[in-house]
Amino acid sequence: MSATVASRAIGSVVSLGAASAVAAYVYGQLHTESKTMDRFFSAYHTPESEASRQRVFEGAIEDPRKNLLNFLSWNSFGANKGQ
Repeated sequence: MSATVASRAIGSVVSLGAASAVAAYVYGQLHTESKTMDRFFSAYHTPESEASRQRVFEGAIEDPRKNLLNFLSWNSFGANKGQ
C-alpha cells in the first residue's frame, strides 16, 4: 500500500514540476518577445509616424490602438499617453 502512495506522490511531483518548467519557459519567452516588440515600437513612435497614422485613419470612428481586443498594448499605450 505505501508503495502505491509513494508512486502516486512521485508521479504528482514530477508532473507538477514538468508543468511548472513549461510554464516558466513560456513566460520567459513571452516576456523576452514583449520587450523586443516594445523596443521596436518605441523606436517607431515619432511625430512623423503619428502624422502618417492620422492620415491613414482619418475619418475612422475610433483609434484602432484603443480597441478592446488590443489588450497587449494597454500598458505601453497608457504610459506614452502624456507624450
